[in-house]
Amino acid sequence: MTQERTFIPLNIAVLTVSDTRTEENDTSGRTLAERLTAAGHHLADKKIVADDIYRIRAVISAWIADPAVHGVITTGGTGVTGRDGTPEAVSVLFDKTLDGFGELFRAISFDEIKTSTIQSRALAGVANGTYLFCLPGSSGACRTAWDRLIKDQLDARTRPCNLVELMPRLLEK
Repeated sequence: MTQERTFIPLNIAVLTVSDTRTEENDTSGRTLAERLTAAGHHLADKKIVADDIYRIRAVISAWIADPAVHGVITTGGTGVTGRDGTPEAVSVLFDKTLDGFGELFRAISFDEIKTSTIQSRALAGVANGTYLFCLPGSSGACRTAWDRLIKDQLDARTRPCNLVELMPRLLEK
């Protein structure tokens, strides 16, 4: 008989990267915060930061240095315009890259937005034992990523495997 797995609530921070968003009109950040708390996780923190790689990196570095933060989800800055720098800000912090996340996100997004998905540089990785997911700025992309990828991987009950069950081993040397 298979042993029943228990849900483990995580502390997840949300960062909106934008030069124009405010708390009032940050629908993508709000979408992520609502979805992660509805799933049973805790919103560790939520911030909005300008499209500046050093500001992005500073906020995320503080979160990954905090052992109480288990995950970070960013929204915005993953496109190809001159101000889009979230992948450049975050990828240098990774200890490990989860290449399959970006690949699968774009494959799933193809069904929704067709070839426009090639403009997304969504990515994920692990830094100092903290999971990081960088999503596009649209609330639709945030819903897709959370509902179809992140939610299940951040649920210890997901079989055959999930990211939560690996957490105790992330800082192994």
